[in-house]
Amino acid sequence: QTMDGVDPNMVIGANTDVRSAEGMIATAGAIDVHVHFDSAGLCEEAIASGVTTMIGGGLGPVTVGITSSGTVNLGRMLQASEAWPINFGFLGKGSAYDVAPLLEQGRAGAIGLKI
Repeated sequence: QTMDGVDPNMVIGANTDVRSAEGMIATAGAIDVHVHFDSAGLCEEAIASGVTTMIGGGLGPVTVGITSSGTVNLGRMLQASEAWPINFGFLGKGSAYDVAPLLEQGRAGAIGLKI
């Protein structure tokens, strides 16, 4: 007998991996790789639409940038993201006269640099 909602012609072949998920919530997850973090409402919309990972930058409503430049700003964004059940990646500013600020942003938690 086929379970309700399952197509009786569904093929489970070599390209299918069956996972045990008893007691878990399994959802398909989307990754948004160009996010302007300018509103906390973005997180609510992301969750509602199945986004599990958001990558980008910004410093809130004062700018529409795509970077969270500087170690202080990266730290604040990382701290603010802790409240959400989403994976976050923040981009640092990639243009500098010297390599030191770029390395500092990486140590502060930037997953990449945006020019």
